[in-house]
Amino acid sequence: MDAQTGDVRAVEFTSSRQGDSPMLPDLLAQLPQDEEIGSVTADGAYDTRRCHGAIVERGAEARIPIRRNGRAWKEDCPAARVRNDILHETRRLGRANWKRSVGYHVRSRVEARMNCLKAFGERIASRDPDRQTAEIQIRIAIMNKYNALGTAEITAAG
Repeated sequence: MDAQTGDVRAVEFTSSRQGDSPMLPDLLAQLPQDEEIGSVTADGAYDTRRCHGAIVERGAEARIPIRRNGRAWKEDCPAARVRNDILHETRRLGRANWKRSVGYHVRSRVEARMNCLKAFGERIASRDPDRQTAEIQIRIAIMNKYNALGTAEITAAG
């Protein structure tokens, strides 16, 4: 999801037996190579070499909290150096302060957008994988179109 516009930009499907983090490189590959990605924000499940590597390849900043029992990685690649920097900053600032300092709260907007997608229905009607993909793409296109109309501005009364 684009944090500025709120548009869903890439989508991948996973089964209930498959985790989401292995899909991150494929998600990033859906975005044009000449398009700059400022940052990638994800939960601790994405704290893997593969995810950090894909983020570094796209020249983006990783905003992924280190797992609770996370240790420093052997610095044999740029992704490991970036990840170890996050680890050191988290230890220096504390987990909550690190999240605040990098703007990790943006992730809640993504979660809210996924809840909007689920408002179209939890189940996919199609059985064929190609039709399932089309069904989800249509839902996302509708969501993005509504999003383009604008969002309400809320101001405090009093």
